[in-house]
Amino acid sequence: MNKKILAALGCGIAAAAMMGMTAMAEDGELIRVGYAQVGHESDWRTANTQNYQDTFTEENGFELSLIDCDNDNAAQLEAVRNFITQEMDYIIIAPIQSAGWDTVLQEAMDAGIPVIIADREIESDASMYDAWVGTDPTKEGETAGNWLAEYLDGADANILVIEGSVGASAAIGRTNGFNAVAETHDNWTILDSQSGDFTQDGGQEVMESFIKSYEGQFNVVVCQNDNEAYGAMDAMDAAGITYGVDGDVILISFDTTHDGLQYVLDGKIHCNVECNPIQAETVMGVINAMEAGEEYEAVTYVEEGAFVAPGIESEFATTMTQEILDGRPY
Repeated sequence: MNKKILAALGCGIAAAAMMGMTAMAEDGELIRVGYAQVGHESDWRTANTQNYQDTFTEENGFELSLIDCDNDNAAQLEAVRNFITQEMDYIIIAPIQSAGWDTVLQEAMDAGIPVIIADREIESDASMYDAWVGTDPTKEGETAGNWLAEYLDGADANILVIEGSVGASAAIGRTNGFNAVAETHDNWTILDSQSGDFTQDGGQEVMESFIKSYEGQFNVVVCQNDNEAYGAMDAMDAAGITYGVDGDVILISFDTTHDGLQYVLDGKIHCNVECNPIQAETVMGVINAMEAGEEYEAVTYVEEGAFVAPGIESEFATTMTQEILDGRPY
């Protein structure tokens, strides 16, 4: 099978997928796909799961087995091994952690089952799997940092960061990308950075701890997903700390879920950097190309942007409007 190794937007291959919706295995049977999903920790993850369920349907020629691994790395490895035992035609993995995949990927390779890594990245060599489709968390972090620099226009920043799940490539990338920008600004200080595990409860718990330790010392809070931002907002509300365009604290989030963008439109979140959960059509395009013996993109980045509150103009983000919110697919 030839591979075309090219980092590109997912729109082209997604369009190809839509043209080949009724793909079937060579014997006319449904193509059996196993998807080891991270869990259900956030609104983003729920949208991503729904996208797969809406795409890999019998009508489109697929039988989908989707396992919610509940953010348990051991359970996810077991799920993949079960897919191998069940002799799935394809295995899709949204990895909970980036490390520790070589052994099970070798098992899939030995069984002759193509593997597509989705959403997040892993540390294994690219030769251990067949394709990767997902987002660029390092670029997302850089976008957040560049927007903040633009918005501050030289002013000082004392920053608190609520990171995502430990070991997740999304958290690692967003941290590295943002920190790379922060390091170029001598008047920026990252006071603290702790994991909120991509959950609302985690975001609230970390923010409550931050408030006790740094009350009156910070003017920027960076949350690595929308659910963490909701929890941070609850904690600041309870402490009487104002945030948003009319408040004392600049609030940055990631994901651009519907509720997250509503808070941007309301001026509660200054900037929300997109992490696009609509990936299943692109993955399906890869599988359809494999089935047809055609070339396919071994690395595909789905399209992403960023949004800022009304009244803010930015080189790095789009100003949020009700029309944009109404037109969002998730």
